[in-house]
Amino acid sequence: MTHLHQLPPWAALVVALFVVIGATLTLLGGVGLVRLKSFYQRLHAPTLGYSYGTLLIILASMLMFSLAEGRAVVHELMIGIFIMATTPITLLMLGRAALRRDRDRKLGHNEAVPPRRRTEPPPLDDIEAEAEAGTDAEAGAETGEPRP
Repeated sequence: MTHLHQLPPWAALVVALFVVIGATLTLLGGVGLVRLKSFYQRLHAPTLGYSYGTLLIILASMLMFSLAEGRAVVHELMIGIFIMATTPITLLMLGRAALRRDRDRKLGHNEAVPPRRRTEPPPLDDIEAEAEAGTDAEAGAETGEPRP
């Protein structure tokens, strides 16, 4: 037995309509992602499709389970809030990264990637050599001798 048998016909029709329209919007977002030519155009299509598609599917789910269980079921709102908050932020960050990449490429910047920082302490020989070099430099500064 499914929950659909417990729903009145008008509610089943509304739920089915919301799910079909939401799925269609999400599909259109996916098609736009594939069909559009530039990266920046591709950022726009999924955002609208996923946002409105997710909203309609969540509304359908809330309506169906609220009517079937006879109480307000709102836990789908948390899923919707997370999806609607993370998708635009993710696409915004991707857009900024692409914009920076394109600007650097246009300006001819060839920035060297800095080396990774060490996570482990340096060997004791390096510390002693740096300490000796530091004391020699300090002694030279006090006497006025030029540094090597």
